[in-house]
Amino acid sequence: MQAAQTSPAGRPLQLAFVLDPLATLKATKDSSIAMMRAAQARGHAVFAIEAQTLGWQGQVGGEAIALTLSDDDRDWYRETARSRRPLADFDAVVMRKDPPFDFEFLTATWLLERAEAEGARVFNRPRALRDHSEKLAILEFAHFAPSTAVTRDAGQIGQFIDAEGDVILKPLDGMGGSQIFRVRRDDPNRNVIIETLTLEGQRTIMMQRYLPAITEGDKRILLIAGEAVPFCLARIPKAGETRGNLAVGGTGVARPLSDRDREIASALGPTLFARGLLLVGLDVIGEQLTEINVTSPTCMVEICQQTGFDAAAAFIAALENACASSPPPCSA
Repeated sequence: MQAAQTSPAGRPLQLAFVLDPLATLKATKDSSIAMMRAAQARGHAVFAIEAQTLGWQGQVGGEAIALTLSDDDRDWYRETARSRRPLADFDAVVMRKDPPFDFEFLTATWLLERAEAEGARVFNRPRALRDHSEKLAILEFAHFAPSTAVTRDAGQIGQFIDAEGDVILKPLDGMGGSQIFRVRRDDPNRNVIIETLTLEGQRTIMMQRYLPAITEGDKRILLIAGEAVPFCLARIPKAGETRGNLAVGGTGVARPLSDRDREIASALGPTLFARGLLLVGLDVIGEQLTEINVTSPTCMVEICQQTGFDAAAAFIAALENACASSPPPCSA
């Protein structure tokens, strides 16, 4: 690991990362691990709190696992201590639990917001996580997005497919390309796809015009403290696929941001940062914004490997500045 650096606070920080179980994380590609390694390299103490251990007993706390990180991807951490601690004990809490945004995730945001009221600094802020559905958040910025509709009504979905001719249908709570369908006007399976995705009209879904530029990649643009990382990761679908997600076999290729990428990032970045979103992942296909990812944006490892730009270190530097520049928020 590189030599420790001095943070704006003038001292090492105690940083807690709220995560999925450590055994499920893959060091070869996990941005949360990259962040924790970067934090240790900058001299900070790193703790993992598995999300299922969050709870309230007088204060919001969790089972904090003190970690020593290594560069060995097969044996990337060593546990040095474990104890239940209030979240307000830490200098910052980084929420990195993956979707789905189910009731347990929602409960975690309520607990984290209570922790804020007790003095904890939480990034991304829990209220902002709740307020920014990763699919629906683009509706605020619809002028950057492709033709889009949201409904559970089969008739309206059919009308959208007929009008656009070639569309993408997706649930509002998925991740990694799960349950995403491309449906053409003449698709003989369109009705059963609509029935399946909407659970026979019981679940609202999103529809977007299919963008042929997906063959050039679904670009992930990272915003850190409102500023764009200078490289995106274009996730290119494998042969026969319409989804570029790495989780379904897409290939990640790092590229400099285009002028349009920068335009979108510059328009959204300051607004999202002002709302408490320290780290955001924008998804852009061609010149169109398709999603705004706020729960656990990734692609830091691939960008660093291919370009040398260390987005994880940039995030930790922004976290240091956030801790040094303002008192903990209070959400009474």
